[in-house]
Formats: sequence, structure tokens, C-alpha cells
Amino acid sequence: MTLNFSNLELSDKKIVIVEDDVPSIRYYETILQSSGANVKVFRTGRDFVEYSGQQGQVIDLVIMDFLIPLINGIDCVRELRKVRKNVPVLMITAYSSEQSRSEAFIAGCSEYILKPVYPETVYSLLEKYLKQEITAKTGYRPV
Repeated sequence: MTLNFSNLELSDKKIVIVEDDVPSIRYYETILQSSGANVKVFRTGRDFVEYSGQQGQVIDLVIMDFLIPLINGIDCVRELRKVRKNVPVLMITAYSSEQSRSEAFIAGCSEYILKPVYPETVYSLLEKYLKQEITAKTGYRPV
């Protein structure tokens, strides 16, 4: 069975993955490949924070793990929100505690998703947040 999500065209979008687990990184990259999105990967929170604070760096959406080296996912989101208020952040993690979930939303996450996450879920969220951005900018809602 082959999943086909080719109708989601994101070639003009930059999606940042902040994850230290190589199999997870490869999984997200494989899912995003068919959308044409430009993907940037960071394996430490510090690298992501430095990148996101730079002027001129485009970020349309972030896929963030909770537990990453040097600066954890929650603190990364807090730092991101200081300079970029409206970038959607999808926290995808194995941490299922209500406290972790609450911390993520308080920090500014748009979604808190438990692993394992299926490709359909990822595509649905990409469509939700990136198509919503198109509507907000143009007033046009794709059908």
C-alpha cells in the first residue's frame, strides 16, 4: 500500500525539524519529501535557538521533540516565541504526562502529539497550519 499525499504542495515552505533521534529525522524527511518542502534539521536545541534568532531566516513551521540535547524543546519554543510569535510549532514526543503537555502549550506550542505519529497525521497538521497561513495572508481559502 502506497500513501499518496502529492496534492500537498509546500515547495515554497521551510519546515524545521528539531530532533536528535536519527530514525525519527529520517522518518519526517521521508514524509515531507513528496510535499516539496524545504527541510532544515537541527539535532540540538542550541543550534535551533541560534538559527531561529537570526534575521532573514525563514521558518514556516517547526516540528519539535520534547527531549533534545543542550536546550530542551520547551525552552526552544520559549526562545522562538520571543522573536517569532506566529510560527506554528508541532511538539511531537513520547512524553505523555499532562504536565509536559501543559508546559508545551504554555510555552507556545500549536500542537502536542504523542509518538508514534502516522504520516496522515503529519500531513493533516501541515495542511491545517500552512493552508491557514495562505488564507490569513490572502483571504482566499483553498477548497
